[in-house]
This record gives sequence, C-alpha cells and structure tokens, in this order.
Amino acid sequence: MLGAETIRDGADPMGIGGAEMGRLSRRAFAVAAVATLSGLTTAGDAAASPGPSSRGRDRARAASELRGMWLATVSYRDWPSGPGLTAAQQRAELLGHLDTAVRLRLNAVIFQVRPTADAFWPSPYEPWSQYLTGVQGEDPGWDPLGTAVTEAHARGLELHAWFNPYRIANHTDPARLVANHPAREHPDWVVPYGGKLYYDPGLPQVRGFVQDAMLDAVRKYEIDAVHWDDYFYPYPVAGQAFDDDATYAVHGAGFPDRAAWRRDNIDSLVLEMAARIKEIRPAARFGISPFAVWRNAGTDELGSPTRAGVQTYDDLYADTRKWVRERWIDYICPQLYWNIGLAAADYAQLLPWWSAVAEGTGVLLYVGEALYKAGDPAQPGAWQDPAELSRHLTLARDYPQVRGHAFFSAREVGADRIGAMARVVADHYQRPAKTPC
Repeated sequence: MLGAETIRDGADPMGIGGAEMGRLSRRAFAVAAVATLSGLTTAGDAAASPGPSSRGRDRARAASELRGMWLATVSYRDWPSGPGLTAAQQRAELLGHLDTAVRLRLNAVIFQVRPTADAFWPSPYEPWSQYLTGVQGEDPGWDPLGTAVTEAHARGLELHAWFNPYRIANHTDPARLVANHPAREHPDWVVPYGGKLYYDPGLPQVRGFVQDAMLDAVRKYEIDAVHWDDYFYPYPVAGQAFDDDATYAVHGAGFPDRAAWRRDNIDSLVLEMAARIKEIRPAARFGISPFAVWRNAGTDELGSPTRAGVQTYDDLYADTRKWVRERWIDYICPQLYWNIGLAAADYAQLLPWWSAVAEGTGVLLYVGEALYKAGDPAQPGAWQDPAELSRHLTLARDYPQVRGHAFFSAREVGADRIGAMARVVADHYQRPAKTPC
C-alpha cells in the first residue's frame, strides 16, 4: 500500500496452479470461471431495479456498509508494535486492535499477512515473517492469521487477508533471506529494483507460485476476503529501470510493446486468482485497493480529472478500471488519500469518477481514507481539521455506488491524533452495521 510503505516509510484440485498451463488456456479458464462463479448483477439488472427514497436508501446503506481498517505488519507499521515481543504480548496487542475496531463500530479488519514473500501463518511455501520473531523463518510459537480469523469472527468482524503478490524484501541482498527461501532457490525469478527485491511478474512460473502461496491461506482459514493493495509492478524510481529484458524476450511475443505485455501479466494474475479463490472458498471475496488514479484525463479521455504524477495503467501496469468494468473482482477500494479541494487530485472529483466506473457492474466500491494524514504536522491545511474525513463520508452519501470506507491504518485508528476518527464515528457510525454481501 502506498500509504504503508511509499509514503511512510500445494495441491490444486483444479490443476491450474503451475507454469505448465499456457497463458491463453489459463486466461480462458479464468474468464469462464469468474463469469460462472461471481454471480454479479448485470448493468441491465441494476438499471431495472427500482430505488428507494433518498432517506430510505441512506438508512439501508448505513445498515449495510463496510467500515474497515487496515492492520499493517510491514516494518512493524501497526502490529506487532516492535521486535522482541513474546507470543503472549503479540497476541494481546492483536486482540487489542480487534477490540478497538469493535469499540468504534467498525466491521472489518484488513490484516497484512504476507508483506514480503513471507507468512503470518505456518506455510509450506514461504518462511515465517521476520516481523514476528526478528528472524525470518523462525516459528513464533503461535498462528497469528488463524488467531485473527477466529477472534475477529467472535467479535462480529470480517477478516480480510491482505497479501502483497510480488515484493520479496525491502533490501537487495538475497543472502539476507533464509537459506531455503524460494527467491534463493530460484534466483532467476528475482529482480532488484529501487533498493528492494521483487519477483518478476512476467514469468509464468512466478505467477503460479505466488498464487499457490497466497491460496494456502485461503484453503486453511475461513477468511472473508483476499485483499491486495497497490503493489503490482513497483512504483517507478527515477533513473532506474525494472530489468525484465530477458523475460520479455522469451514471453513478450505478440504484444505491441513491453507496457502492453506487462499489463497482460497483471491482468492474468488477477483473473487467475479470482477463479481459484472461487473454486477453493466460494464465499470469500476478492478485493483490490489501488492507487486511486487510473489515468489522468489529460492522458486518456476516460481518465479522472486529476494531474497525478503516477497513473496505475501506465506506471504500475495495473488496469484497475478494466478489472471493475469487466467484473473480475468483487470489490475495489481505491486509495483516495487526498483532501477535498486539492488541485492535483480532488477527493470530491475522484469520488464521482470511481462511482461512475463501478456503476452497473455489481463490483462493490469502498473508499480508502487517509486517516494517517489527520493531524500530521507535515500535512498542511485541510488535514489539520478534525472534520475533514467526516466530510468525505458525508459527500459519499450522494453516490449510491459507494458501499463503505476503510481507514489507513490501525495505529491511527487507535491513537486518533486530533479526533478525526471520533468525529467520523459520531457523525456516521452511531449504530452498528453489517458488511455488504
């Protein structure tokens, strides 16, 4: 997630898990499976459905909306609070975050369980995360993801398991990885870039492996959703190139350019993962929380009225608008991490743009909110006003496609530096709510 790191900081019953299945057959299967299993409302059905009165609609939406918070684990962002904690201390802190969510009448926690090609559960694919014991691969003596699922459900909370598909490490030294790490066993899968290590998204065997690693958690736990953030191809770093020349030479035939090939790699990942989630755990949803600018209108007439320096389509090779319009995912949660009135990216203009993208698709639209900016001395103007975030939710009432909000992140939800979260709760969360189905 941009907010988390950039700004602040094996059996497969379907037989589709490995690289042996070609791109076209995998994609054809995934398209068919998503169409068959998703059960999404068609645009025609949505248009034909009579709507309630405005007041009745608002009441119904308030009774069924996502009220989520991200719980980030990378670099001890939210949890654990630091290295060296015992299992009992870690567990107590985790339950404390869940209790905070309940106290504020939230209903979902988005828990980061695979931040750097590692695991917060006993995985046969990847090592235990270093953020649990300080040593990658060391058993922490308990199961954080299993505990989180059980305890969240006991409190009436949904648990969305948050995975990062391709990031391996926040450094560039493979020797610092545990000896049996897949990235050390397959050095040809690895690309150093921008001071970090990444798996190469263009390799079919990588795409199959990262899906298998994530789906292990889907098989083992009754998670309510699989959640990805905004990390696909990495954010651009000035003066550096992501070196996938050899991969492109082997796998790029038939594409007009490297950008189109890279987007196809990410499209394939999304489609294949969507189909496999539905097969393994049909009730689990698949949601993605991208950087909120698909393309600027100055680049593409279909784009948003923004002037952002990053566009997911062009820079991360993530065609986020397409995933919604084609109904490949169950929900989209764009990170609208800007204030109302910001010239380059105005919350009040991006909100209707995303509402129009989601309209008629059946894909649920949630809005990512930058609680971490509220009261931050480095953030000028609107972010020093405790009412700014509440105004976001008030504005969203005018857009029926918006079905909830998620707040970044748990540390700020608990600390509530200037009372912005308390204002949201007082103005909008006076009664409990269920999440949308």
